[in-house]
Order: sequence, then structure tokens, then C-alpha cells
Amino acid sequence: MTEALLILIGFLASFIGTLAGSGGMIGMPAMLLLGFPIHSVIATAKFSNIFASFSSFFVLIKQKELTFYDVSTLIPFALLGGLIGGLLANSLSENTMNIIAILLLVSAFFLSILKKPQVKESHSWSLPKKTYPGLFGISVYDGMFGPGQATLLMYTFLNSGAAYLKSLALTRFQTFISCLAAFITYLAAGNFMWEMAVFYALGSLGGAQTAIFAARRISTSYLHLILHSVTILLIIQLIYRLLF
Repeated sequence: MTEALLILIGFLASFIGTLAGSGGMIGMPAMLLLGFPIHSVIATAKFSNIFASFSSFFVLIKQKELTFYDVSTLIPFALLGGLIGGLLANSLSENTMNIIAILLLVSAFFLSILKKPQVKESHSWSLPKKTYPGLFGISVYDGMFGPGQATLLMYTFLNSGAAYLKSLALTRFQTFISCLAAFITYLAAGNFMWEMAVFYALGSLGGAQTAIFAARRISTSYLHLILHSVTILLIIQLIYRLLF
């Protein structure tokens, strides 16, 4: 029963996260509500995101939505940010991380309701250098916790002038790199649980591929409505779990 729930949660989180961002606000709190320790929950999310984000990025790069050159400059910022974030999280106690999780979930929720700018990409588009410090900070946050980071990345890339599908591909690539770096720290600290991670990753992989197929066919406004409703309920339940 738990295995089936992990697959379902992973699918929904990855499907919504790939299309609209903030899927982690469903996946990670839901796993916490199943009773798993927070460090193992974060490790599982990073593990599944490695495969889900790379698979969706690979499809988009095959569809020529961008080239590897477009994403190559993101690697050092995403790699170092994810590594630092993971090291910070593994140095904190579970109770401290639960408190931080609630604060970050609330913050990520409000960030997720930001209206993304409507822009038209030019043929000479390139990522502005002024965005790199912000991208590094988002990767640190992703390595430490994560929910809402895809929304932040999507907003950053869209605001820099990239089209929706290119922003989606850039977001998935940076997520892949930062999650890979962070996962190494959780694995080294002994906070990785194979028995939960494999099932969640299977669902996540399916959700990512389904989302790429649906990206041109579905309105993300419906996904945002579901995401916001579920997130409010999960925040309330997580606070109740911490206090009682």
C-alpha cells in the first residue's frame, strides 16, 4: 500500500512540477505525512528528480527547444549550489529541518502564485549574466530543501526573455545538476532509504514524461489551482504533525 502511494505521489508531484513548477510542495510534505524522516524525504526527492528532470530535459533537447551550449554555463552554479545546500541540510537536526520545512513551504507557496511574465524570445536570446547569482541561490535552496525552486527558476528564465518551452528545458537541466550534487551529500550522510526512493522515482519518471507530452495541450492555470489548494492543506497538516 505504501509503495503504491509513493508511486502516485511521485507521479503527481513530477507531472505538476514539470509543467508549472512547485511539484515538490506536494511530494515532500506528502512523504512527511506518511511518517518518513525529513532528511530521507529530501534525499528521495533529490534521487527521483535526477531521473525525472534529466528525462524531460533530454526530450526537450531532442526536440531542439535549446542546445547544450545554452545550458552549459549553468553547470558550475547549479553544481556548487546543490552541494552547499545539501551539506547545510545534513548538518541540521530533524526537528530543526521540520521547522525550516514549514517556513520554506509557506514562502514557496506565496512565490508560486507570482504571475509569470508574458515575453517573446528573440533569435539572439542568451541568459543575462546578472541572473547567475540568483540561479546559484536557487540551487542552494534546492539542495537544502527544494519545494518551489522550479517556480523560481521558471520565473527567472521567463523574465530573462526565454520562451516557455526553453525556460522549461533550462529549469529541468539546472534541477538535474543541483539535485545530483545534493544527493551525493545525503547518500554520504546515510540519509538515503532505497525502499522508499525507488517507488517514488518510478512515479516521478512517469509523471515527467507524461507532462512533456501534455505540455503543448494543457492549460497550467488548472494545475496551479490544484497545487495551491493541496499545498494549503499540506502546510496545515504538517504544522499539526509538528505540534501534536
